[in-house]
Amino acid sequence: MPGFCRDCLADVGDGPRCLSCGGPRLLRHAELDTLSIAHIDCDAFYASVEKRDDPDLRDRPVIIGGGKRGVVSTACYIARISGVRSAMPMFKALKLCPDAVVIKPNFTKYSAVGRQVKTMMRDLTPLVESLSIDEAFLDLSGTERVHGMSPARVLARLANRIVSEIGISVSVGLAPNKFLAKIASNLDKPRGFAAIGRQDAVSFLDSKPVGILPGVGAAARTRLESEGLYTVGDIRRADPKQLGRTHGGFGLHLWKLAHGEDMRPVRSERETKSVSAETTFNQDISDARELTEILWRLSERVSARLKAGEFSGTRVTLKLKTSDFRTRTRSRTLDSPTRLAGRIFDTGRDMLLPEAQGERFRLIGIGVEDLHPIVEADPPDLIDPDLKRRIAAEDAIDRIRSKFGVESVGRGIGFRNKG
Repeated sequence: MPGFCRDCLADVGDGPRCLSCGGPRLLRHAELDTLSIAHIDCDAFYASVEKRDDPDLRDRPVIIGGGKRGVVSTACYIARISGVRSAMPMFKALKLCPDAVVIKPNFTKYSAVGRQVKTMMRDLTPLVESLSIDEAFLDLSGTERVHGMSPARVLARLANRIVSEIGISVSVGLAPNKFLAKIASNLDKPRGFAAIGRQDAVSFLDSKPVGILPGVGAAARTRLESEGLYTVGDIRRADPKQLGRTHGGFGLHLWKLAHGEDMRPVRSERETKSVSAETTFNQDISDARELTEILWRLSERVSARLKAGEFSGTRVTLKLKTSDFRTRTRSRTLDSPTRLAGRIFDTGRDMLLPEAQGERFRLIGIGVEDLHPIVEADPPDLIDPDLKRRIAAEDAIDRIRSKFGVESVGRGIGFRNKG
């Protein structure tokens, strides 16, 4: 079976250690030399950067978070052993891990480190699809002649370079497609490297719970389980026509994933800086209520784009253009990242109403900047206990729309004067 040492990249035999350097970090897989789609994920990213910058923290549990909302942004692996998890209220995290060092997040610093990692990725291939500040897909198909080695060895060399030059670690998943690569990157954390091939994909997936499939959250899992679909294997063996009738296109998509199939390409795009939506009116509008209704629909559009790109953001910007073509922008920074249409709209409306005092506008737009991974979005708010209910309501609307279409359901404000 093909294999190599992840430390020195030398070929390995059947033993537990490398014959060249004596290291134990060996990688073996029957399809190792033919796989080329990778998912790279930085390990406990924020906490790792803080530990890098303060060696005294190396062997201590570290929690990134706190602040007014009092929730965990991320935690190092030492703290995770005690049960600390992202989005957990800080008081609960400290009860589980009372010796933890709590550090306020420094997103400017984390973004700079994230850009360093992405630059190294792009040194290997132009096909880098950034998912968030600390993770990306790479397509190294056809790069063997450029690098003089297989994609697997190139990735192992990159992981070692990130450790030595940046001072943090990453985990690598290698597979024939994006879906399997992302699963693989989470199998051996931290500083892991795992491969899932075409031949072993079905056997690997069959016994896994349906929740491992992307898009299957708590509600979808409950519904699938109510139909007797508890594992990925259950979905693979199901009648695809029945899945299509019951779950629409989403059901057929799950059936393909259960077979290890994912045709999505790795898309090389410039790193997203902001997500926005705007509209120019056929006739200038001065009515505050009408402007507010349009702002809601634009906020929903921005929210949908954030969710599709797996982003959230902390800065909301309102854009207005007057009848004489003068542009006004107003911005407000939130206490935490959001991907919710409701929060985007509420912030935008607060900025709009002081401007909408009878003046005529020909354009309105809303956008979200200072982007973060979607997993950081809308943490539990000890000040706003109603946030959890609003998140659940919006998620329910998203699920209905994914099945029946965008126009199938929405808040009342979004349906006024649509004709």
